[in-house]
Amino acid sequence: MELTDYVTLGRSGLRVSPFCLGTMTFGDDWGWGSSVADSEAILARFLDRGGNFIDTANVYTKGHSEAIIGDAIGRDRSRRDRIVIATKFFGNLYPGDPNGGGAGCKAIVAACEQSLRRLKTDYIDLYWMHCWDKFTPIDETMRALDNLVRMGKVRYIGFSDTPAWKVVEAQMLARFHGWTPVVAIQVSYSLIERTVEGDLIPMAQELGLGVTPWSPLAGGVLSGKYTRENASRVTADRGDRVTSSLNERSYTIVDELLRIARELDTSAAAVALAWVRTRPGVTSTIIGARRLEQLDQNLAALDVKLDGAHVDALDRVSKPALNFPAGFLTMAASFMHAGATVNGEPSQVPPFMPRTDAERY
Repeated sequence: MELTDYVTLGRSGLRVSPFCLGTMTFGDDWGWGSSVADSEAILARFLDRGGNFIDTANVYTKGHSEAIIGDAIGRDRSRRDRIVIATKFFGNLYPGDPNGGGAGCKAIVAACEQSLRRLKTDYIDLYWMHCWDKFTPIDETMRALDNLVRMGKVRYIGFSDTPAWKVVEAQMLARFHGWTPVVAIQVSYSLIERTVEGDLIPMAQELGLGVTPWSPLAGGVLSGKYTRENASRVTADRGDRVTSSLNERSYTIVDELLRIARELDTSAAAVALAWVRTRPGVTSTIIGARRLEQLDQNLAALDVKLDGAHVDALDRVSKPALNFPAGFLTMAASFMHAGATVNGEPSQVPPFMPRTDAERY
């Protein structure tokens, strides 16, 4: 696969590359991240390879991430029009201002204008709600976003880090009122974090929403640099977010990644990214890089082809515990089909089912 093997995002006509460049680390304003020069080199390499999908947010590196993208792209209109720029609202850049963040109309409109200024563009291709705002009615959020689309300042809208039931409510309101619908969701999805398979992924598939996983390497846990052998000596540079995930389950997953990587002559990170990229429902996976070589290593996942045995092995060691009723519903096919195969899915006859005509009342 190549970065130029574009796919449509959800039930829309927006064509995006199979990997999306995440730019949370553009700028070192948080005390870590990429310098401006390194950020520009990473962006240039991604675009040169054919990638066209860039993800940022108003709060990334205090707004500097958007500004770096704007300086590199925004001034060249013909170049800007060939690139899909996604950014997010919700985060507050103004301490003490209760309307500086969230998903109310006042906050959304202000955040959009500020992002447009930093990005040096007059429109945003995909505008994400960064998180669900429990204090704002979702119809207010959807109406404000629809107004931005009608004004030409936003092309498409998406939801990040929002419960499935709230996404469904928003989508049904949009359909009922004729507002701009949600076209995609952004979720944390990796071999470490698979609980989205309970509700969010099936919901997206049912509603025709694209899925763009973030943190597919679980903050570096799946990169292969954290192993049982060096567990006592390694200090993760992102603190508790990484160290809290270093446990027996994650080491077992990393062991399997390293085994498959040796078999395929690639890296553990490339195997982990290849697994996420080919999951049902996934459209474009967000990859990040603080150094140019990290980007190249991540893009190597495009060349990795996992066979059935590889996928089964990774699925087995990373099997998640899903909330009810996901686990219970695994019995549904046998319960209703009693041994028949429907849509290619086989079933078994449960022990409590009648086996002969004589056993039925």
